[in-house]
Amino acid sequence: MTQKLMGKMDRVSEESPLLANGVPPATPPLPGPATTSYHQKGLVGDGKCCSVNAATRDLWDQLFDNAYGADLRINTDNGGILYAHASLLGMSSPVMKGMLKQTRVCGRRQAISIRGVPHDAVRVFIRFLYSSCYEQEEMEEFAVPLLVLSHAYVIPHLKRVCVQHLEDGLLTIDNVTDIFQLALLCDAPRLSLICHRMILKNFKAVADTEGWKAMKKSHPILEKEILESFSEAQTRQKQRVRRLNERKIYLQLYEAMEALVHICRDGCRTIGPHDKVFKVDQAPCRYEACKGLELLVRHFAGCKLRVPGGCIHCKRMWQLLELHSRLCADSDMCRVPVCRNFKDRMKKQSKKDEMRWRILVRKILRAKGIGRSPFYYTAISGF
Repeated sequence: MTQKLMGKMDRVSEESPLLANGVPPATPPLPGPATTSYHQKGLVGDGKCCSVNAATRDLWDQLFDNAYGADLRINTDNGGILYAHASLLGMSSPVMKGMLKQTRVCGRRQAISIRGVPHDAVRVFIRFLYSSCYEQEEMEEFAVPLLVLSHAYVIPHLKRVCVQHLEDGLLTIDNVTDIFQLALLCDAPRLSLICHRMILKNFKAVADTEGWKAMKKSHPILEKEILESFSEAQTRQKQRVRRLNERKIYLQLYEAMEALVHICRDGCRTIGPHDKVFKVDQAPCRYEACKGLELLVRHFAGCKLRVPGGCIHCKRMWQLLELHSRLCADSDMCRVPVCRNFKDRMKKQSKKDEMRWRILVRKILRAKGIGRSPFYYTAISGF
């Protein structure tokens, strides 16, 4: 038998025109994925593409629409009836499989009831179990009841689709409270987090909705938790604003130190070292704090109450000079006035005052995001 088979294969090889010409046959193509996009008639497959072709999906939809060979009757609200195949629903949902085991056969069909949601929502739900497809308009209309059904009957892929649609634009001020409660009941943590953030962000508007008022009566504990989280969020926001304002002040002090060094070393516009020759056509100063600091220096130079504590403007100038001395690396070569005097004065200050100045310097440098100040040596460079 084997010899006859081998003889036939040899004759076929000799008669083949490709082998007779010495040309080997072409390699067959590798098998590709049998996935086909399916957007006919506005239908969308789970995950935006289907694992089978469109014709097969149409066949499953026709099987559901025509109820061919259906052996299960589904009773819905307002006397609605749907027909389906018990074996398919039992394989799709473990909950339905348990229901079908406990259901008695009435005539030629079993009967179960799915109530509490609109009839059309049940129809979209059962259709999804057949073909994993849905119409966009129906999903937008029945996303909430479909989320309930997907959770109750343990259909995780439909649950993901419903959560995604709710997150992508179906949440509003009016329904966010209801969907937040539903997300907690349906074990949808991401959706509940998004709803919670939306409530906190638009708390005043949400608190005026009917959904919030209903939750206040039915779930006062949940309302209390949201109010506490809102209070914590407000506190965090105030702390954030306070830190930003403090950082702004520290940056202004940093800029003032740079401007002070610039004035005492290079001169700016009409003020500077006594040996500085000012040009008529000077370039604009790049230090924003120079203008205000120049006025302060002029006042300090001509004020008769220049002693610390006498004039509020002079007191501010003394503080700037002391702050500079604590940032300066070499007071002997520095051109900022009384820098060396403040260095000597530090040795006589109390530990409390010394600690306050150190904390201030540390915060200024941290606000600028540097470990050492770039103007440590700028006051003496070019001297």
